[in-house]
Amino acid sequence: MTGEDGNRRKGSGRPRRRLRDRLRTGLLLVLVRVLSLLPYRARVAGFGWVTARVIAPLLGERARMARNLRLAMPELGEAEVRRLLVAIADNAGRNIAETASPAEFIARVRDLPLEGPGASVLEAAHREGRPLVLAGAHLGNYHALRAALIARGVRFGAIYKPRTNPVFEPVYRAAMEALGRPVFANDRAGLIEMVRFLRAGGMVAILIDQRVRGGPVLRFFGHRATTPLTAAELALRYDAPLVTGYGIRKPDGFGFTLWIGAPIPPSDPLTMTQALNDDIEAVVRAHPDQWIWGYRRWERD
Repeated sequence: MTGEDGNRRKGSGRPRRRLRDRLRTGLLLVLVRVLSLLPYRARVAGFGWVTARVIAPLLGERARMARNLRLAMPELGEAEVRRLLVAIADNAGRNIAETASPAEFIARVRDLPLEGPGASVLEAAHREGRPLVLAGAHLGNYHALRAALIARGVRFGAIYKPRTNPVFEPVYRAAMEALGRPVFANDRAGLIEMVRFLRAGGMVAILIDQRVRGGPVLRFFGHRATTPLTAAELALRYDAPLVTGYGIRKPDGFGFTLWIGAPIPPSDPLTMTQALNDDIEAVVRAHPDQWIWGYRRWERD
């Protein structure tokens, strides 16, 4: 339907969507409170189990996740796709439980070694008080690296996208800050604050694996994907090393590998960002059960 009636119908669905969103958030917060009564390992494993087998099916996102898996990795068989749908949701649930348990989570990651070809670059930037830009993805527990670095005295901040849900936003912001400060909202005031921090020799993490409306179209898993150039532009502007970084969950479900990828050679923002996409793709291919496949990541070819 088009015209005035169509607009009325389209607008009339927004209050229902907001109501559903708030109900889901309420359910999530209640479950977090209940599971917080359990010991840490049982809490993390339990929330992973509940998310994979109860919450994810209720949210109805499995169909999109399955479509994305088949698009990006068509070599997967249907049995493997079904297994991954459970494992992906389990990882997401564990992330929520870990984020809601900041003291215990930090204690488990703070002394983990930095691994990967870019670890020495990050450590040198810290010693010399130089800025550094780290590009990452929603993979493993993407808070693990930041929490570990801040706990050991590294000046490390992160940009985050404020949630539109007014109930969840203050809870999410508080959880981010409990794992380490500073955090910068992805708005005008937050970006100005982030630039000041970077210019003063701080390090900044930016997750670049979500679709950006109106952004440049690059390739990700061989398909068109709009990708923000922010990380590369900041690195070039402030003469900062640009690396990738991940908190990759270990097979036991509780430990992590803090991995820093090789520095991206400075050139131009498009070339550098495509190199970041390629690095993220390689890590996602190695750990497809740890990326959040529910995003609308790809443009239509």
